[in-house]
Amino acid sequence: MFYWLLKYIFLGPLLRLIFRPQVEGLENVPGEGAAILASNHLSFSDSIFIPLVVKRKVTFVAKAEYFTGKGIKGRLQKMFFVGTGTIPVDRSGGRAAQAALNTQLRVLRGGNIAGIYPEGTRSPDGRLFRGKTGVARLALESGAPVVPVAVLNTDKVQPSGKLIPKIMKVRLRFGRPLDFSRYAGMAGDRFVERAITDEIMYEVMELSGREYVDVYAVKVKNVPAAA
Repeated sequence: MFYWLLKYIFLGPLLRLIFRPQVEGLENVPGEGAAILASNHLSFSDSIFIPLVVKRKVTFVAKAEYFTGKGIKGRLQKMFFVGTGTIPVDRSGGRAAQAALNTQLRVLRGGNIAGIYPEGTRSPDGRLFRGKTGVARLALESGAPVVPVAVLNTDKVQPSGKLIPKIMKVRLRFGRPLDFSRYAGMAGDRFVERAITDEIMYEVMELSGREYVDVYAVKVKNVPAAA
């Protein structure tokens, strides 16, 4: 109930008025049944604007720390994530990635929409990075179609580290659903999962127009720290 109140009565109309989302291909999101939205990740606000423009509820997972922050920033983060239907997941242990996938799999088996960022983290420089194979595992184990999504300018709307976003039009594109039923029963095959993930990332690249880099984003983020 809180989700729908925020999306349609309070937060949603305000965000639409301020940021005037420009959306292409929204008809590609299935009107019913399970589906996976696989998007590039440019900004903290991606998890706000994608659920905002999709008529159905979109469930992302996020690290539990986003729900326990202190001060004004912490309260705003919690409100936004709760308001967009995001589920907190403890990512401190070694099985964090599997816990997130299990949560999303429950969403899909309930006939709902799960959102995922295959890159695993925000892009450090706006480019599109290699996808992790969790998105393929979700598709294979749920049988759900994958809708590639491109957020086009949220890195300008809310650059990393900035709490207050810039007032400008948000742009998103949704591609045609990808059906991977031809790989049914092949979950766990790392070559199949890599091929599926690469196909998804290629479609996201085409939609976004961003340069693709065949390395994991987290490795690029860790370069300054290592140096």
